Amino acid sequence: MYEITLRAMRFHALVGILPHERSVAQPIEVDLRVRVAPGDVVVDYRGLYDLVATVINSGSIDFLEQIGDRIADAAIAHNARVRAVRVAVRKPHVALGGPLVYAEVVVERQAND
Repeated sequence: MYEITLRAMRFHALVGILPHERSVAQPIEVDLRVRVAPGDVVVDYRGLYDLVATVINSGSIDFLEQIGDRIADAAIAHNARVRAVRVAVRKPHVALGGPLVYAEVVVERQAND
């Protein structure tokens, strides 16, 4: 197996369930790791980046879990050689009443899930 990792991709997105989160874009970071079966066809990481950007820019999303699920599904559909996906979605500016670097959701999926 090969692994391709795109780490700390940064976007601004409408994500959250609070009124201001639906109208003001906030920073989101995404890590994407795909495990790829060896073969003659190359998995183009530019295409992986583009699919993450497409999900992030698709409009308001309620939860980080939904972003992770959509990216994982798109990455597996991107190329038949993709066998497993790990997506980490981080929201660095979360107001929770105390010091916090970020909130993070991780989605892991096998191609046959």
